[in-house]
Amino acid sequence: MPKAIQAVVEAAQARKATGVVVLDLKKAGAFTDYFVICSGANPRQVQAIADSVEEALKAQKQRPSLVEGYARAEWVLLDYFDFVVHVFSKHARDFYALDRLWGSAVRHEIPDED
Repeated sequence: MPKAIQAVVEAAQARKATGVVVLDLKKAGAFTDYFVICSGANPRQVQAIADSVEEALKAQKQRPSLVEGYARAEWVLLDYFDFVVHVFSKHARDFYALDRLWGSAVRHEIPDED
């Protein structure tokens, strides 16, 4: 797993994200190499996870080219071009089912921390 993706996973887990999944899309014909998908329990936690990811990657001199959904905090998208981070509320994650849309991707499920 690339260093930046590992940093995203660690930053999300630091804010108690649940259901962290890394989808390797390199062979799936997607517009990016990886999706990192995770969930937060409420809008404040969704924003805290997104903030944590941005802060961790900023330390690696990476900034998102696009951030969407931060104010509503239902689905925050952080686009780093080579990878995209999706931070969902549980309801939005269930509704959009992004995990299942990319069934041909190599899937890495990261166990929740206690």
